[in-house]
Amino acid sequence: MLKRQIRERREYLYRKHKEEAEGRIRDRKEKLKRALDENKPIPTELREDALKLQEAIEYDDAGGQTFSSIDDEYKYAGVEDPKIMVTTSHDPSVKLKQFAKEMKLIFPNSKRINRGNTEMPALINECRKNNFTDLVVFHETRGKPDGMIVCHLPYGPTAYFNLSHVVMRHDIEDCEKMSEAFPHLIFHGFSTKLGERVTNILKYLFPVPKKESKRIMTFANTDDLISYRHHVYRKDENGKIELKEVGPRMEIKMFMIRQGTLDKEETSNVEFRIHPFMNTAKKRKYL
Repeated sequence: MLKRQIRERREYLYRKHKEEAEGRIRDRKEKLKRALDENKPIPTELREDALKLQEAIEYDDAGGQTFSSIDDEYKYAGVEDPKIMVTTSHDPSVKLKQFAKEMKLIFPNSKRINRGNTEMPALINECRKNNFTDLVVFHETRGKPDGMIVCHLPYGPTAYFNLSHVVMRHDIEDCEKMSEAFPHLIFHGFSTKLGERVTNILKYLFPVPKKESKRIMTFANTDDLISYRHHVYRKDENGKIELKEVGPRMEIKMFMIRQGTLDKEETSNVEFRIHPFMNTAKKRKYL
């Protein structure tokens, strides 16, 4: 079992490395094609390889295809329902335990465990053995939930989120009863390539809903801050749609994506990370 995991991990890393190299070549071809289409001088850094790149462009136009390692990461998405493990950091407070219980109800087909003294490598290994597709870990500061890590299994990616303005279900006035139906998902404002990446990481935590489901979850991005809301709806006697909040509600901010799993933090590549200058330049939006 261990040898197979090592082999599969090595093959995955090889495909990832190959994809990055192909991505750099694809960027160079796009620059050359843009220069030729616009009848502009060929960029200096492309002049030595211009002829080879032009031949490759002609092959691409004839039907060449590109593939992404995301195809490997989420190749069964939509075919098989996700299986989520929900847990917390070590020694959680009462409020974090309660929050984890509520978030367990958010994710269909999920299980929650008490972390105890279990270390991350052992936890990841158990999740793999039991065919979990994702591990979601919640953190806190001074009793307030403020962090969420989504680790996709078996080999990543791992996304790190900050949580703020968390409102628990029992703090929401006239909170509706929690539905167990698979929810419809609404993603608004994720316009960039990175935004699509974050959308996939969050979207594939949920199974495909049935058409008659009346449960809705909304992820609305405004200035790189994701507002999460959870509602159910029904028709009243006059046929009008009535929307009721279920909760919990929170604001989510993604700050890092790693290509590996949580037990490989020291060796996995950083796919994206927020830098200090991104917090001050309003026009530098990344989602």
